Amino acid sequence: MRPEILFPLFAPVTRLPGVGPRIGKLIEKLAGPHIVDLCWHLPSSVIDRRYQPRLAELTPAQDGQVATLRLTVDAHRPPPGRRGPYRVACTDGSGQIDLIFFHAREDYLLRSLPLGEMRIVSGKLELYRGTFQMTHPDHIVTEAEFAALPMVEPVYPLTGGLNPKPLAKAIRAALAKAPDLPEWQDGPWRAQQGWSDWKTSLLAAHAPQTAADVSSDHPARSRLAYDELLANQLALMLVRRSMRRQSGRAIQGDGHLRDKVIAALPFRLTPSQEMAHAEIAGDMRSGGRMLRLLQGDVGSGKTIVALLSMLIAVENKGQAAMMAPTEILARQHHATIAPLCDAAGVSVALLTGRDKGKQRDQILAGLADGTIQIAMGTHALFQEDVRFHDLQLAIIDEQHRFGVHQRMLLSEKGIRTVDTLVMTATPIPRTLTLTAYGDMDVSRLLEKPPGRSPIDTRVMPIDRIDAVITGLHRAVAAGAQIYWVCPLVEESEAVDAAAAEERHAALRQIFGDRVGLVHGRMKAAEKDRAMQDFQERRTDILVATTVIEVGVDVPNATIMVIEHAQRFGLAQLHQLRGRVGRGSGKSTCLLLYQSPLGEMARARLKILRETEDGFRIAEEDLRLRGAGEVLGIRQSGLPEFRIADLQTHEELLAAARDDARMIVDQNPELSGARGEALRILLYLFERDAAVQYARSG
Repeated sequence: MRPEILFPLFAPVTRLPGVGPRIGKLIEKLAGPHIVDLCWHLPSSVIDRRYQPRLAELTPAQDGQVATLRLTVDAHRPPPGRRGPYRVACTDGSGQIDLIFFHAREDYLLRSLPLGEMRIVSGKLELYRGTFQMTHPDHIVTEAEFAALPMVEPVYPLTGGLNPKPLAKAIRAALAKAPDLPEWQDGPWRAQQGWSDWKTSLLAAHAPQTAADVSSDHPARSRLAYDELLANQLALMLVRRSMRRQSGRAIQGDGHLRDKVIAALPFRLTPSQEMAHAEIAGDMRSGGRMLRLLQGDVGSGKTIVALLSMLIAVENKGQAAMMAPTEILARQHHATIAPLCDAAGVSVALLTGRDKGKQRDQILAGLADGTIQIAMGTHALFQEDVRFHDLQLAIIDEQHRFGVHQRMLLSEKGIRTVDTLVMTATPIPRTLTLTAYGDMDVSRLLEKPPGRSPIDTRVMPIDRIDAVITGLHRAVAAGAQIYWVCPLVEESEAVDAAAAEERHAALRQIFGDRVGLVHGRMKAAEKDRAMQDFQERRTDILVATTVIEVGVDVPNATIMVIEHAQRFGLAQLHQLRGRVGRGSGKSTCLLLYQSPLGEMARARLKILRETEDGFRIAEEDLRLRGAGEVLGIRQSGLPEFRIADLQTHEELLAAARDDARMIVDQNPELSGARGEALRILLYLFERDAAVQYARSG
């Protein structure tokens, strides 16, 4: 149960004065549904109204500056027609200035700025044809009202349809509900940082006095960022401890099946593969519960490591299951490991949502009686009616497409506690690994298997597209296959699909029906058919959106064309490029860009030309774009930070991790005064699920 002291903060925003259903919806879209979400919606800049010059003192250097002026109204000059600006001529005794209004109501302006009276006006100065004017002043007040005018105003990020004034009013009302909370931070650490308590820091973060006060390293913001990171790390540590304490069992094989598979491989394992397999085997043998992340770049050989891990369970008279996020990927994993399983005499089955009737019943029976030793599939493996005889290892591929809840769900399918291995081909920067997978041990595959040739990456302007198409004619004639990825138009599958359909139609006019199409709005069966046609060489060119990013393996595809490459993130471009270079043939990736290139886009494309090291690319992507963009936080299952910025606050993350580890070592039940305060912290940052792990001891 959420502590009572936090109830006011978790009330809906519509409880605030002046926030009705319409504004409430806009605030929810911008910040979130609860009053606490407005507390986390911090200012992005400030407006300083303290500059109060005489008009005679103004020089061209003041063009664009915010000023507060004491003016007497001289004349109202409505526009001659309906379209022109309404001008109000004013003076301060030392000079003249016009106030400019468009689409103005004359009666309103006559009331606000009565002839001959003095008003205090604040807004941005503009130099127009050699004289100063002010268009739509922010504030027009009388001398009596001036005392209430904020001289320094925070500026908040907005969303379409929401004006600054109602948002600022709602935030002030939200802050008024912030309670005094007990201190959860370590006293000496807080003193060393020079931080105030939580509430003082929150109010200070919303009351910046200078531009420096809105920077992420300001003490008030640093304090709040540390609180958020501590909540994240403490939650992960509690989950990790709980997982570890659940008694697992020692899963140990004698190696006879693994030896057969290794003998059947056409290549030797890389040192990283051997190391990762040894770490996994050690975890499984230990008798504790394994929770490990296997990170490997595109084409680094994760599937083989996964198979060897599953064979440990089979050698131990148990079963293993591997879940992929899409049917295409599940089928591909099955196609890769089935021949190797045959060589070792191990039974393997594929279960997807498409399996129905008798075929599905047979697979379910085989899983329940243990005759099927390895199961591959999509989240069809999750469903209620799927029963395993003795599931010992669960492997989840492309974990960033699943949340923490799903990885727990699958592992609960075991009769006794199941070991879990999570794999991702998306290289994740170290800081993101800590915030998303802090509950796991990590293994990394750093080399590519032998025989993989480097990919020749070229960057060229899109107006050379005719030359590209001429080159593709030669490549197709020589037997090559080509991916053509269409631009990320916006966060909209409909628009992305339209762009792909248009390019598909254009290429079909040139290459005929040897051009396939795959995008996110197609039905699963259509997508699979298009992929299969490409894999089985019924098509030579596959036009696609980013749905091909993960896992598709066509060794004969040697050319990747990415249109409008400047619109993609680095990690995504790297993933797409990794679809080629999977065979022994020479491979090329063409990045077509629209001129002129911005500085960040140029930096991204330059890094891709320089390196194929996914981990370096991921770190650069984090540096250039920030954490939210690297994997697309909302789609990725990564925690979304409201205050912490993983680039600026990397050192705070390391400190929060150490603090959380010490708390869980010394006070895992979160008892005593600090323990109770830490529980409030977890609820405050909506890490509610973690509290039950503290309770369970």
